[in-house]
Amino acid sequence: MAAYGVMIYHLTDPATWATSVAAGEHTQSTRGLTLAQEGFIHCSTAHQWPTVRGLFYADVNPLLLLHIDEALVDAPVVFEQLGDAPEPFPHVYGPIPVRAVVKVEQLDPA
Repeated sequence: MAAYGVMIYHLTDPATWATSVAAGEHTQSTRGLTLAQEGFIHCSTAHQWPTVRGLFYADVNPLLLLHIDEALVDAPVVFEQLGDAPEPFPHVYGPIPVRAVVKVEQLDPA
């Protein structure tokens, strides 16, 4: 059994992920916004990502779920409250190294 740190999750499309793999780091914050534009990369916990998918990515197919080992992320990971969300979400304040993504899961269509 692999010993991973705390897992956080990020949704993205295959083309964006392919670009990230080639660059060695992921810099897409969320759908349509880069890290440079947003200031951080939106992530979710294990129980938050399905809601995020339904709200913001329901029409994206194919869709990938990146499993990110927080211990392998060089940038600060800060849990922050967004508007009236019921709980804080993890935000990564810098690029996510490809090596921190320990699993890439292609999701079934919503």
